[in-house]
Amino acid sequence: MSNISPDHRRLLAGYRMPAEWESHLACYLAWPHNLDTWPGKFDVIPPIYAAMVAKIARFEPVRLAVTDEKQIEPVRAMILDAARRTEKEAPGPLLPVDIFHLPTNDAWVRDHGPIFVNRVASADASAGPAQIALDWRFNSWGEKYGAFDLDDVVPQKLGHRYGFEVIEPGIVLEGGSIDVNGGGSVLTTESCLLNPNRNPALSRADIEDYLRTYLGVTNVLWLGDGIAGDDTDGHIDDLARFVAPGTIVTVVEDDPADVNYAVLRDNLARLRAMRDHDGRPFKIETLPMPPAVIHEDTRLPASYANFYIANRAVLMPTFDSPTDAIASATLSRLLPGRVVVGVPSTDLVWGLGSVHCLSQQHPAPPAV
Repeated sequence: MSNISPDHRRLLAGYRMPAEWESHLACYLAWPHNLDTWPGKFDVIPPIYAAMVAKIARFEPVRLAVTDEKQIEPVRAMILDAARRTEKEAPGPLLPVDIFHLPTNDAWVRDHGPIFVNRVASADASAGPAQIALDWRFNSWGEKYGAFDLDDVVPQKLGHRYGFEVIEPGIVLEGGSIDVNGGGSVLTTESCLLNPNRNPALSRADIEDYLRTYLGVTNVLWLGDGIAGDDTDGHIDDLARFVAPGTIVTVVEDDPADVNYAVLRDNLARLRAMRDHDGRPFKIETLPMPPAVIHEDTRLPASYANFYIANRAVLMPTFDSPTDAIASATLSRLLPGRVVVGVPSTDLVWGLGSVHCLSQQHPAPPAV
């Protein structure tokens, strides 16, 4: 049964979660340090990550947490070196990169970081601040891995550092499990949000009540299962993403023999039957899946849907495959006015995530 605070219901009646393509104040990142996340391959990760940071910082300010205070200057040097090496891919000056000490258990800030909601223009300005950060509980994707105590308090720590208000909805939810269009609809999956390893006492109706109350949506859209290798139980950001209020792009697999074929066909059929909050069908676009990425006999969750929409850019995972160019051209067409910048992810995805999993946007607060 949902147990939403009456005070939260009253306060959040005038708030909504902005779509990812809306203006960003900054991007939150957490420097990788957990050797168990990339077993046997960690040494190649920091240079790849530094290049990703540099590419994002060409388009929006970055706020980067490091677990060890002694890392601050070496990490800064790595990012500046990466910026020089990647200038042709993402030209222009670097915007501010604030590197600060904040211990984490792991680098997946999409899932443990704050999720922001903005006060809508029609709301009573005296009812609350212009922007509120939501601090959902984090339990390491159903307590699959080790300690998660440091990750679980990241939103509170960031709120203290940067001076934004934080409230706690009181249930487990990861940022990668939801995607919104900023106009009343949210995409998610049954395999993740209804999994008993998250909120076993809550029904589908209860989960929808939390999403509507805290994200300011009216329309909850459910896909089924996630792709093979996804240890999150099926995050939406490996499957389907809003790229405009009425447009969803989703990954498809053309090989009937591939393990992802049936799952993605089912999700595509669901998407084509979905309607927005006004009863209109969505425009459904498709991205290819990259060829299977396998490391040590493990199928990894490689997906072009794990892109990050930054100010004036799209940071897209690449896998050294001809499908990279197809995915890039598709996203360039669907997100006009933004340059598509590749983030090599064949090694990153050994950690079971890529650029979207590693980033969390801080939307610009509304004008007051």
